[in-house]
Parts: sequence; C-alpha cells; structure tokens
Amino acid sequence: MFKRLTLGALAVLLTAPTVLLAAGGSLPSRVVVNEVEQAATAQPSTSTGYRRIYANPERLEAAIEAQERHTDALMRDAQVRGTGVGWDANDNPVVKVYVDAQSSQTAIPERLDGIPVQIEYTGRLYALNVSCDDRSDNCNRTPDPDIPTVAATAGNPGSTEYHPRPVPIGVSAGHVDVTAGTIGCRVTAGCHTYALSNAHVFADENTGQSGDSIVQPGPFDGGVAPMDNIGTLADSVPIVIGNFANNRVDAAIALVGTNTVDKSTLPGGYGTPRTNPINATIGLDVQKFGRTTVMTHGYVDAVNVTVLVTYDAGDARFIGQIIIKPDTGNDFSLPGDSGALIVVDGGPHDRRPVGLLFASGTGISVANPISDVLNELNIDIDGD
Repeated sequence: MFKRLTLGALAVLLTAPTVLLAAGGSLPSRVVVNEVEQAATAQPSTSTGYRRIYANPERLEAAIEAQERHTDALMRDAQVRGTGVGWDANDNPVVKVYVDAQSSQTAIPERLDGIPVQIEYTGRLYALNVSCDDRSDNCNRTPDPDIPTVAATAGNPGSTEYHPRPVPIGVSAGHVDVTAGTIGCRVTAGCHTYALSNAHVFADENTGQSGDSIVQPGPFDGGVAPMDNIGTLADSVPIVIGNFANNRVDAAIALVGTNTVDKSTLPGGYGTPRTNPINATIGLDVQKFGRTTVMTHGYVDAVNVTVLVTYDAGDARFIGQIIIKPDTGNDFSLPGDSGALIVVDGGPHDRRPVGLLFASGTGISVANPISDVLNELNIDIDGD
C-alpha cells in the first residue's frame, strides 16, 4: 500500500505565499509534453526565490490523492518509471506520469479520478554515479557551453581535482571502492562532524562497512586511500531494491573533522548553506554545486514523486521525492553530481537546504527532501 503523507506534512507541502497569478483557458484531458519544451516556458526567476506562485495550492490535495491511489497500478507497466503531482500552464493541478518510451502512453488513462494526466518522456532514471556507458541514453545530451565541466579558476583547483584540506563542499569524493560523487555539505550530530552525500557515493550502495575510507577526490578522479582520505564511513540508510519498495532517502555520512572538510563551496558557488531547511514547493527556485556540472540553477517542478531508480544492484522504488528541472534546456545534473545539496536560489530563503540530489533522467533531476535525510540520520546542517 502506498504510504500516505501525514496531514502535517501535507499542510507544509501545500503552503506557499499568497501572491496570485492569472489562470484561465480550457484544460486538455491529457497533456503530453517534452520536458525541454516545458522548461523553456517557465517564467524568469525573481528576487522572491519563486519561479511561479500558485493560487489556492490546497487544490493540489486532490491530485495527490488520485496519484497515490493509482501509482501502484500505473507502475505495473514496465515503461512507467514514476508519478508525481504538479501544475499545468493554466495553474490547474495534474498528475504527472514519467515514462521510458512513447509507446506506453496508450495504456495510461487521460484522467485519474477526474484529475488530468500529464505524460513526460524522461527515460529511465539512474543513480548519478552510474557511468554513461551503463545508461540507456549514454548521457547523450547537449552540454551548456557556458557551464565548465571543471570549475577551475586562478589559484583554485577544480571540482574534480584534489583540494588542500579542508576541502570545500560540492567537489569530487567517494567511497574508496566507487567511482566518484559529490560532497553535499557538512553536518553535525552532537559533538561530531560529518560530511553528507548519497549512500551510493559514500557507502558503495549497500556494501560499504563502517570505517571504510572516504577519499577526495573520488577514485574515478584519482583519489586513493590512505593518502587522499578525508574521513571514514559512519552511517548510511540501506537502499531496498525492488519495484514496490518504499525508500525515502539515498544518504550516508562520513566522520570528518573541520580540518578536513569545510562548509562552503568553491568560489563561484552559492557559498555556505543555511542551517534551517525548507520544504519543497512547486515553483521554488533552486541551485546546486556538484562535481560534474558545477553551479546550476533550476526549479521544483513536481512533489510527492514516486520513481524507480536504477542502481548497479537493480531498480529501487523511492516515494515522497522532488523533481527538479533546469533553467534552460540543459542539464541540472549529470553523473558525478550525486550527493550535491540543493538549496533555495534567491529571495528571503536563499541558500536554505531543500533536497539531496541522487538521480536523474532526461531533462529531470530527482532529490530526497532534505528534512527526510536529516531525520533518518539524526543530523543537522552545519552552515550559516
């Protein structure tokens, strides 16, 4: 049975500022969109930190109820990789269905309990340290020439390179037996200091053991133990493989010191995250700094998302996730960005943590709500 949101969580999810946008026009029965085209229609960011603010957000509750009621049945279709809830261009709630191939659309209803269905072609969703050779799309997407692969600047190593200690957040790191991912941020629990990333980055999915070496840069980028150690694996949340599992986070922490890991990004990043997280709301502007795509900007496109994510060990279902889309037709994230912290971009909530990046498909990125990550590992953000 699909796990329902608590009333308290739902109330937070549906809360947004009460500035209204005009809504009107007819509502199509089913909308099939290309994710790049949809991203291009988004309104420019404003200083409020919100891409778009929706009238009467409580209307999303009916879409959530329909989504949760029908998700299990929908995902029995092998081409359906997930569902979520969002808004259409006329500010009407929709159930989003993420599919691997266009051929699957004929089996998807036009409406679910009266709520319009919007189909998005995202392909399979992959944990973001899986190499491009293992992906069905081979990461065959157009890079943004304005975004460097490595954020090297005069006097500063790039995001894939070795950094003098303490290393900044947002750069390459990983378990000694994986490829490479990203240090999300520094966190604390009691008197201890940790670095946060994904379980598939710091804990080698489910195979890592407490005390294993975490190196910077990650092994793919040349890091070796013990000379490049920045800490040791302290705790991780197991990833349950299965199409009907109820995973909520892909997260792990490494025991570090303030002398080995800093709490700010490289110059040109967003700087230091704030300590108080915020719940994702649709239209919220966000940013992240990661090992591969460095500094990118986007917005929350869907919430309460259920998705199948492909790992080395197989597919794992996650519930209660966040979908991020990029500012442009380019990528918000690519392999190697796993574990990056997603924070608010602009406005009074600037740099407040929103999510932990862990997976992507064509045109979308997937994040765990950061509040779930902090609760699971009993940690706090070490920031401003």
